[in-house]
Amino acid sequence: MDVKQIKYILTIAQEGGITRAANKLFITQSALDQQLIKLEKELGVQLFSRTRKNCALTPAGEIYVSYAKQMMQMKNEAYQKIYELADLQKGTLSVAFAPERGMETFMEIYPIFYQDFPGITVVPREIRVNRQIEMLCKGELDLCFLSMAAGEIPGVVRKCLTKEEFLLVTPLDHALSSRAAPKGQPLTELKVSDLKDTALCLMYRESTQRPVIDPLFEDAEQKPTLFLETSSNRANIDMVQKGLACSIVPEYYVRNTKSLHRFRLEGRPSWELSACYRQRGYLSKAARYFIDLAARQIQRGQEQRNF
Repeated sequence: MDVKQIKYILTIAQEGGITRAANKLFITQSALDQQLIKLEKELGVQLFSRTRKNCALTPAGEIYVSYAKQMMQMKNEAYQKIYELADLQKGTLSVAFAPERGMETFMEIYPIFYQDFPGITVVPREIRVNRQIEMLCKGELDLCFLSMAAGEIPGVVRKCLTKEEFLLVTPLDHALSSRAAPKGQPLTELKVSDLKDTALCLMYRESTQRPVIDPLFEDAEQKPTLFLETSSNRANIDMVQKGLACSIVPEYYVRNTKSLHRFRLEGRPSWELSACYRQRGYLSKAARYFIDLAARQIQRGQEQRNF
């Protein structure tokens, strides 16, 4: 097997068709098709079942792709170790963040990272947390920055950078507003029982926020009164500022937000912001530095917060 051939097959599998893969690889469709035919002839089996529009992996193709991914991962790790041994700044660092706050975090980190590692190509992506974990375990990402409840992830090293509290936010004219702390004073702490019949905008049920929020109501033997479930913290906060509902959100999203009141909740519900990488993978010098920058940036943000 040669690396180019492996890359071709992996791209066909990823794109699900010869034409799309050829476009992504910047080669002609006929050239890519010939490479596939040559490999299938060498192996004596078909790797893909083809239709006019798509290519689907056969059982033999599934085996090939599984091992091909491992080989590419090993090759990339070997090259990175060699570059570092020779003190060369080369290679790629693929990094994933959760949507909404991800690129904000990246843009604060990257200018500093680039000054010290200009030869490293960083590929940032915003991806849902569960998909990040899946891609990380498959070797499709080098680093993930996850926000979720504390706990182990099989095959993944999870380095906690900080814990972040969840706050209740209400409209300024809400019934609870009279209990809000004056500006500059510690936030008032409420019980979940205080939220009975309070309309709430929350993240959708599959969100990694819900394992933090839902147990609050379960422990109080109470069901949240849902006004709306969304995929955006900022949309939920907008509903609060419009006076339509309250919400429970990570502190980050309401650090300096006006036109609402903030409250702590009994038990101080929180989640962890973590840097994650494969347990058995190689963590490059550049990746370690990127994690360190993220930790420092998060610390600065906490020091600058203004309630």
